[in-house]
Amino acid sequence: MATVEMVMPKMGESIMEATVLTWLKKEGDTIEEDESVLEVATDKVDTEVPALEAGVLKQILVQEGDIVAVGKPIAIIETEGGAAAADNEAAAKPEKQESSAPATATAETSLSSSAGTNGHDIAARSESGRFYSPLVRNIAKEENIAMAELESISGTGKDGRVTKKDILSYLDNRGDAPAQAAPQPSAAQPAANSQPTAQAAPQGVPVSISGDDEIIEMDRMRKMIAGRMVDSKRISPHVTSFVEADMTSVVQWRNKHKNTFKEQENGNLTFTPIFIEAVVKAIKDYPMINVQVDGDRIIKKKHINIGMAVALPSGNLIVPVIKDADQLNIRGLANKVNDLARRARDGKLKAEELEGGTFTISNVGSFGNVMGTPIIMQPQVGILALGAIVKKPAVLETPQGDVIAIRHKMFLSHSYDHRVVDGSLGGMVVRRVADYLEKWDPKKDL
Repeated sequence: MATVEMVMPKMGESIMEATVLTWLKKEGDTIEEDESVLEVATDKVDTEVPALEAGVLKQILVQEGDIVAVGKPIAIIETEGGAAAADNEAAAKPEKQESSAPATATAETSLSSSAGTNGHDIAARSESGRFYSPLVRNIAKEENIAMAELESISGTGKDGRVTKKDILSYLDNRGDAPAQAAPQPSAAQPAANSQPTAQAAPQGVPVSISGDDEIIEMDRMRKMIAGRMVDSKRISPHVTSFVEADMTSVVQWRNKHKNTFKEQENGNLTFTPIFIEAVVKAIKDYPMINVQVDGDRIIKKKHINIGMAVALPSGNLIVPVIKDADQLNIRGLANKVNDLARRARDGKLKAEELEGGTFTISNVGSFGNVMGTPIIMQPQVGILALGAIVKKPAVLETPQGDVIAIRHKMFLSHSYDHRVVDGSLGGMVVRRVADYLEKWDPKKDL
């Protein structure tokens, strides 16, 4: 028999750690290859971690609630294979135990430093014995949810545990119940109470707070999004080019096929897969937009992996990725878009579905916006915002002369990294996307 280490897998770009939620197997259990062994949580997604090899779960190295860095050992699996010396196994045990200690320390540090404004700590287990993951506890602290209130939340996780989705759903429906707000500054002491807020504000700009204002603590995902957006603007000099496209052919084609698609696929035929197909074609024409920057090197990506921004019920955005989008036809893209969007809103995306993007689209038209200036998803160099499709009068050229007709129009906004994408390339890419949309074949098969 031989032993192998099971390590915390990579959970997505720029995610360096994950919280162990639940061990689905116990020591001594037999596990099959690709069988789920434990559940973990990150800021983006809750997911199950499968075993890479079949065997027996010999030793669990980290406990439920521990925060573990990516690449650190979490378990030892005994597999069929060459004989392993007993003294080597014995020597390996202390090393694994030592390696798990920093993870525990990290967990304690993270939890103690993330206390909410009410200053209370929520234990991993309540007096009733109910377990709460660090992610749920952090949200509870930040939202000023006391243990008694947390106990009242119905859980949909294993053994009735409260998941991230459960607590966020509870907060959405919490109503107007008064929260334990942070102390408000009085007129007699404005400087002392406003100083921490001023220090936390961007560029140290002072923030004035009155007794009538409401203070809302950012949740963990919002803090993460804020940090990444600031980093992207700092890293990439953003330039945005705009084009208006005539979407009449696309609108007519979709109207013709949407009912058939719904009957055949039990899903909606949205404009998003049409946008993605046009973007993929433009990327093939201009492959230098499908690059990433690594210091002084430009990495030209072979695969075309399109990220699509999805709005979550909490109001936050998440960007699942369609890998090798150029290998899918319009029906395949439509099914993939619907599947990823649905599971994103249900919190059921896998970690690997959030990484590897090479270009991103954001359908701001779904919010009724006519255009936007999106921020690049690092380390990509381009992102395309697609505005609302609006009926407008337009001049058309005909053999009999110019006429005014009602057309469906849409603005496209392409933000790109001016370090490596010049205005000519950035402008040509968005113009080419618009060209493919305007020349959409009305006889195209679904």
